Amino acid sequence: MEQHAGIDSIADRFTRWCGAVVAVLPFGLDRVVPATLLGFALINSFTFAVDLLLLTLLHSVFHLPVPVAFTLAYITAFALAFVLNRTFNFHSHAPMGRQAVVYAVVVLVNYLAFILGVGSALVAIGVDYHVARVLAGGCEAVYMYSAMRWIVFRGKRSEHPVAAGR
Repeated sequence: MEQHAGIDSIADRFTRWCGAVVAVLPFGLDRVVPATLLGFALINSFTFAVDLLLLTLLHSVFHLPVPVAFTLAYITAFALAFVLNRTFNFHSHAPMGRQAVVYAVVVLVNYLAFILGVGSALVAIGVDYHVARVLAGGCEAVYMYSAMRWIVFRGKRSEHPVAAGR
């Protein structure tokens, strides 16, 4: 988290806010929950809402088949999640190209296992496609946070304890 001449970026404020919220968690959770987990939850909740909105538009309005609608909505939401997490949550300054390639592999695995695998299987057994996407989303959240924290954005982070996710 660099500050230039007293300038406080939106990303810096987001990180400090996440750290402040985590710091007041009860039952000792403040010692085990990293600020990056809260940041991830907020950013990915937003991009998941974008995903569901696009899914609804593509399937219900434009009548695209569920697998096509899942795919287009998913790609759009995950591109947005990459940029927002890189900037606001993990404060990465590593070369974007390498990270984007690693992220693409992580997302591909996630897509095949959870979106198409779990999501399509649930739709095939009669679960509403919105409910199927939400259930698949719960599985993918655990996988994606872990992959982003320890694989995609694993490089050296700022020494600031909030930026480093404690």
